[in-house]
Amino acid sequence: MVKKLKSLAGKASAENDFAQTVRDSAQQIWLAGLGAFAKAQQSGTKLGTEGIKMFDALVKEGETRQSFVRKVTGDKMAEAAAKASGTWDKLEQVFEDRVARSLSSLGVPTKKDIERLSKRVAELTE
Repeated sequence: MVKKLKSLAGKASAENDFAQTVRDSAQQIWLAGLGAFAKAQQSGTKLGTEGIKMFDALVKEGETRQSFVRKVTGDKMAEAAAKASGTWDKLEQVFEDRVARSLSSLGVPTKKDIERLSKRVAELTE
């Protein structure tokens, strides 16, 4: 049981590391864009005008790529959510199995045992 839990926790940690890497990359891209915009606005000369034109071109290119990036990241997020859901389902099943074994070893009747007994009592009282 402990090995299974550690294995499940290790997978979740790897997914968290991936998410943090994506966040860090997005932050760096954002900062690079802000820096480029600031540089373009700082110069009031022809270089500044060209910088603004280049910045506008980069914005347009980014807009065309945005739908692709959203699709890819959406797919990855859906995949990660499915893995997380599967991990929780496995963890829940391990827990339920462990509790059932513990109750059985203590002699606590299961739901099926009680249903069979109730049916038998009903048959005998008829």
